[in-house]
Amino acid sequence: MNTPAPAGVWIITPGHTPTRFPTARASGADVALVDLEDSVPPAAKPDARLMARAFFTTPAPADTALGVRISSPTTRDGIHDLDALADYPVVPQIVLIPKVESPRDIEIVAGVLDTPDHAPHLYALIETPRALEALPSIVRAERIAGVLFGTADYARATGCGNDWEPMLHARSALVVSAAAAGIPAIDSPFFDLDDLEGLRDEAERVKALGFAGKSCVHPRHLNVLTEVFRPTDEEIAAARAIVAAAENAGGRIIRVGHQMVGPPMVQAARSLLARADARTAHEVTA
Repeated sequence: MNTPAPAGVWIITPGHTPTRFPTARASGADVALVDLEDSVPPAAKPDARLMARAFFTTPAPADTALGVRISSPTTRDGIHDLDALADYPVVPQIVLIPKVESPRDIEIVAGVLDTPDHAPHLYALIETPRALEALPSIVRAERIAGVLFGTADYARATGCGNDWEPMLHARSALVVSAAAAGIPAIDSPFFDLDDLEGLRDEAERVKALGFAGKSCVHPRHLNVLTEVFRPTDEEIAAARAIVAAAENAGGRIIRVGHQMVGPPMVQAARSLLARADARTAHEVTA
């Protein structure tokens, strides 16, 4: 991709509830995603494809990328979803592909949607044991831009709990594979809508684990996730100080304030600045 894949805070809204579209688009999330898959009842899917056009009638807000979760491209619903996307007034910037278990799924979507003028960021939704086993090949698909973890389907497929400990192995494997491929990993929503302290705790844990963002299904969760994942002015200033000091250090370990800084910390600072600069660039050009 020519531009970094959007990370940070994602909000996902069902495609058959257009009354929620304005809230999602104006939420200030890094990514607003309309869903055509699991949150839409099977009987409502044809209507959802038509209703979702309203999500893409005008360009994305200055601070938010617009995307869509399709059904699996190996299903009839997924084929219909891809056909519908071609007629949307504004092309989605992100396409989230569910039930990915092979690089083939990403290749199918890219083959349908890529044009000389636009190639959307393709995110793979990792939510099955087979997907976890195939991660090393999935994350190296030519057109993959990032991965998103789906805890609900993963828990159902494995029979494990949805708490922190049962999910730790899968989350760790996902972050490691994504980092090895140089793509961002986004965490699953937190499904207790009223437990904001639990949300914050999980968000801070996944950020410490290496996730670049976290998704949600309700605007109530946005403030907490934004506080956790969006770099603060202080963090950006500290990162700029580290990078500036490193540029004059000739590769040597340096001291910045009270901290000893070596090459890994310099690279982390540069990554933080790249994310902040990418968001600024999106706000300017959107």
